[in-house]
Amino acid sequence: MRATFLYEAGDVRVEDAPDPVVEQPTDAVVRVVRACVCGSDLHPYHTMAAADGPAPMGHEFLGVVEELGSEVSGLHRGDLVVSPFSYADNTCEYCREGLQTSCPRGGFYGREGVGGAQAEAVRVPQAQGTLVKLPVREDSELLPALLTLADVYGTGYHAAHRAGVRPGHTVTVIGDGAVGLLAVLSAKQLGAERIILMGRHQVRTDLGRRFGATDVVPERGEEGIAKVRELTGGHGTRAVLEAVGHMPAYEMAVGAVRAGGVISRVGAPQYEDAPVGFGSLFGPNITLTGGPAPVRAYIDELLPAVLDGTVEPGRVFDRTVPLDEVPEGYGAMDRREALKVLVVP
Repeated sequence: MRATFLYEAGDVRVEDAPDPVVEQPTDAVVRVVRACVCGSDLHPYHTMAAADGPAPMGHEFLGVVEELGSEVSGLHRGDLVVSPFSYADNTCEYCREGLQTSCPRGGFYGREGVGGAQAEAVRVPQAQGTLVKLPVREDSELLPALLTLADVYGTGYHAAHRAGVRPGHTVTVIGDGAVGLLAVLSAKQLGAERIILMGRHQVRTDLGRRFGATDVVPERGEEGIAKVRELTGGHGTRAVLEAVGHMPAYEMAVGAVRAGGVISRVGAPQYEDAPVGFGSLFGPNITLTGGPAPVRAYIDELLPAVLDGTVEPGRVFDRTVPLDEVPEGYGAMDRREALKVLVVP
């Protein structure tokens, strides 16, 4: 089969690779129908050393079940399924609490002998607990929207959910990437009355307004913080959803949140140290939450509105490439020429 590998920063290649096979009785092999490039893929694309490559890439996909291990029930060959970006048994104590990303039997695609999803096929460990059957055909026009359930929609929803967004709340969303825009959509779904989107790319912020943003702040740093506070009577917002992962975004979150508020981070942090002391979080009683989204916990809840068209999260895809052009897709996203690239193997 053909599959995508990152050899070092900036060097993405699509190459022949061994076909995946069932290795454990809990595995499935899925033929990939749709995949995509994630904003988090750009982190290693910018920084990975050659010594760490080649690394299989991709963690978001829809596909058709081709093979099943002997212990997998509830799925059949030919089923169209969506996979969360992390696999899990969905039965352990963490999974039952909605923390599938902490499952002791779980893990992530592209690691520990599991291939990436920017490929023609992928082996899915813990398939019974991971894969969700979809009630559409593999030629459905809903596939882009359904693919967002694998990561970006569930991650945006996780940000808003962990922040406790409720009807009437005012929310700031930092970042106009796909996750940030779907955090706007999620905050709107949860009833936020006012949503301030911090982003400076008009095509993206226009989509953010379509998803529910009431205000757009293109300024960054202290200027951006001042603008958010100006819009909120000097107080800041009850919830800040940080969807970037770099220190300047965290610092803006600290500056934009009101006393007693919540910062919810879902942008994979590219730093280890951050302000949490008396003057930043402790003194004003700020809660810091977030983390890698256990999207399996949200798929069943979010799926109906996608199926009936009430929400259209697939609008975040603005470019489609065949598998062999995935390197060009990375480049387009890195140059901000594409918001999110859809891959059709």
